[in-house]
Amino acid sequence: MSGTPAPLLEVEGISKRFGATLALSNVSFDVRAGEVHALMGENGAGKSTLMKIISGNYQPDTGSVRIDSSPVALASPRDAMAAGVAIIHQELNTIPEMTVAENLATGNEPVRFGMLDRRKMVEQAREKLARVGADIDPNRPIGRLSVGMQQMVEIARAVAENAKLLVLDEPTAALSRTESEQLFALIRAMRSRGMGLVYISHRMEEVWELADRVTVFRDGQLIGTRDMRATGPDRVQPGDIVRMMVGRDIDDLYVRTPHPAGDVRLSVRELTGPGGIGPVSFDVRSGQVVGMVGLIGAGRTEVARLIYGADRRTGGTVTLDGRPLQVRNPIDGIRAGVGLLPESRKDQALFLDLTVKDNVGISTLADYSSVGVVRGGPLVKAVRTVMDQLKVRSNALGLESRALSGGNQQKLVLGRLLLQRPKLMILDEPTRGVDIGAKSEIYRLVNEIARTGTAVLVISSDLPEALGISDQLLVMRGGRIAASLDAREATEEAVMQHATGVYSDDATPNEDAGIPR
Repeated sequence: MSGTPAPLLEVEGISKRFGATLALSNVSFDVRAGEVHALMGENGAGKSTLMKIISGNYQPDTGSVRIDSSPVALASPRDAMAAGVAIIHQELNTIPEMTVAENLATGNEPVRFGMLDRRKMVEQAREKLARVGADIDPNRPIGRLSVGMQQMVEIARAVAENAKLLVLDEPTAALSRTESEQLFALIRAMRSRGMGLVYISHRMEEVWELADRVTVFRDGQLIGTRDMRATGPDRVQPGDIVRMMVGRDIDDLYVRTPHPAGDVRLSVRELTGPGGIGPVSFDVRSGQVVGMVGLIGAGRTEVARLIYGADRRTGGTVTLDGRPLQVRNPIDGIRAGVGLLPESRKDQALFLDLTVKDNVGISTLADYSSVGVVRGGPLVKAVRTVMDQLKVRSNALGLESRALSGGNQQKLVLGRLLLQRPKLMILDEPTRGVDIGAKSEIYRLVNEIARTGTAVLVISSDLPEALGISDQLLVMRGGRIAASLDAREATEEAVMQHATGVYSDDATPNEDAGIPR
């Protein structure tokens, strides 16, 4: 087509097999200079495998890769970087104990008289950070920076190494709204300078805002590519992308079947904790789904950890089924009937080197043991039952957990909770980094769990999600509950007013709003 830039990156006929699993099947794909090309698809669709081939981490079984029309052999990440390809992973590749300047210089440290030239290293770091508009102290340990600032450091390193193509894998998964907006501004600036960007995301609104084209993968195959700037009858609709991703329409994504709630199961009164949390008071009834929302830093995760026993309370009382919940650590929480899906599955929940079976069964080994010996048969049967319920293939039980997609890793933690059969289930960001098909399955599972009488507390930064699956919403601000709202009648605007403390002329704070004191 006249006026269309030549491809910066071209892959043709790429296939990749892992044992009996065909991860990619005859895939051809291209990225143009000066465009944002979004990749979408369910977890395990093949997106990450293709990106690992482009970045030199995997080698294809068949097919070829060209950059600027020239064939390249990408046998390692170093080869990919030399060819101008850089990837920013969802789990950032930084060394927390080292300074920003040291991270930026790793592998290319300036030397003077045989010694590290720290002064020049800091000067170079400032120049690299300035190129991406990042106002960060080069002498600060990178582990003390927010995730968004660490991400800027990684991008600065890629830009400094003259990357032509930048791959961003779920870049906003752990960012605040402000950090996301800063990232979007940088992406637009890099696009205007002629870089090619591959943007992998499950967040449809981000793809709509940033992408020039979107390509959808499903089951290792490229389903199609759509021009997001098309107008008129060719204009792309969100439903088109969803159908391409899952092979069907997803109606009623947010599942909540009305049924009467039972007695109060969890009762929290005047709960306080470190960092200015509390006093917090609320109830969750048997069979009820209560959503907890608020801006980052509002204290949602901290409240969950205090209830579960991961952090020590400084005051207040918590009861479960009318009995005091005395927890000094997570083991006490599990024994008392509390299950927690933490905010970060990889850092706080999974043992990546262990198998699927071991990860799912690790909290309930005592239930399947006799005189200290685990009865393998019953345990495998129980794990297979919950994995079938979560639609994870049964032949995956012996795989290392790190080999699974992000969505399936999330299901492992959910499966562990199902085996625990808790009275109270706390789900902290249960669909973060999860594709739309897996989200639908998780929502249905939450509904089913509540229907059986379990009390469910869901912490979510996705307001449509929280509104769609909850019976009641607790809005947190500054370590306290600012409002309690009927989720069926609440609006996103009302929630944000309570979350920010900024109210319109006709709205008033609702500090009591059904919150027990």
